[in-house]
Amino acid sequence: MNWCILHFFTVMQNTLFWFRRDLRLEDNAGLYHALKSGKQVIPVFIFDKNILDDLEDKADKRVQFIHLQITNIHQQLQGLGSSLVVKYGNPIQVLQQLIEDYKIKDIYTNEDYEPYAIKRDEQVNQLLSAKGGKLHSCKDQVIFEKQEVVKDDGLPYTVFTPYSKKWKAKLSPFYLKAYASSKYFNRFSKAHSVGIIPSLAFMGFHTSQVQFPAIIANENIITYYDTTRDYPAIHGTTQLSVHLRFGTISIRGLAAIAFAKNEKFLNELIWRDFYQQIIWHFPHVVNSCFRAEYNSIPWRNNETEFTAWCDGKTGYPIVDAGMRQLNATGWMHNRVRMVVASYLTKHLLIDWRWGEAYFAKKLLDFDLASNNGGWQWAAGCGVDAAPYFRIFNPRLQTEKFDKDLKYILHWIPELNSFDYPAPIVNHEEARKRCLAAYKIGLNK
Repeated sequence: MNWCILHFFTVMQNTLFWFRRDLRLEDNAGLYHALKSGKQVIPVFIFDKNILDDLEDKADKRVQFIHLQITNIHQQLQGLGSSLVVKYGNPIQVLQQLIEDYKIKDIYTNEDYEPYAIKRDEQVNQLLSAKGGKLHSCKDQVIFEKQEVVKDDGLPYTVFTPYSKKWKAKLSPFYLKAYASSKYFNRFSKAHSVGIIPSLAFMGFHTSQVQFPAIIANENIITYYDTTRDYPAIHGTTQLSVHLRFGTISIRGLAAIAFAKNEKFLNELIWRDFYQQIIWHFPHVVNSCFRAEYNSIPWRNNETEFTAWCDGKTGYPIVDAGMRQLNATGWMHNRVRMVVASYLTKHLLIDWRWGEAYFAKKLLDFDLASNNGGWQWAAGCGVDAAPYFRIFNPRLQTEKFDKDLKYILHWIPELNSFDYPAPIVNHEEARKRCLAAYKIGLNK
């Protein structure tokens, strides 16, 4: 960078806005505050080497999704006379270089509540503090964060129902109001150097044939969500989870629609907030059971049976249909997620962390807090978990939610042929074995 450009940036007082899981320009809290800061805003996205290099699947659909979204943001910014600075590397090293290049003191971003993100942000803040600046983190991916919804004694809720009641009591139009980011789009920097967006190939990835769900909050689906959400054969859910995960849609806008249309759908959004505050208050859940006594469960961890579960070949049709849907699309219906998780942990007595890790590899909408919370719920070892003796019966779940087998036959066309495997375990025997193992682990 030549001296004239550096001098221009010094005079203009620039700041960075760091996109992360908030891939949109409209109604973006951190971006709004950056643009209102009075400085010229240089927008930045970093493909985090620490995360990407650990991904085994080099056709990972999520990387492709992110790449598409940041390309879209870059094009939008170009229409405004600006551009998105996109880098691939260690975020600390990349930001350190950008801080030096553009004489940055402050960086704006949106809050992330996961342990890795918290540690990373502390390091970034230390870099900025040495220069008399700071990292400004804003609440964007949830309606209420951290300690905004707690018990009267200040302790965090670990049961959803009382948490949700206080959440709803606290809700007001203020929390659903969109941030008018577009009013200040003229404050995007128009003079920073424009680089090339790293290609997927450059980062060691390649494209796959995948159709991503549209960014549309279908109000008709939300209106009838409570009556359609449990039936996997119909289009009865919004399938917006990937957009919520990466912030291509605003949680405030979606919550406003839910508040007006359907309380059951609003509850699903509250579950997201609930699990985010759990992982912030209790980061140990990332690697161990929330309830310590469940760490003593004697898991069988049969690798052959785990492979059958992963491949959708357990002989239990609704379980296999769900796993095949996941493997093919990167998404699974929520009712079926509960069934397959219960089956793995209870019928097969396989450690919930194995299932959690597999979902982490495959789910387009993978979110550490929600994935962890859901798996611990299924295994009975988490906050507000299903009791250990609650064991889903796959046959009854099928009769209730896919009685015509439309969902199952879509994913298992060979269901009624000799090509489909026999059940690898007997339900009643597996149930008794599970109860006995849990009683041993819990000393009951």
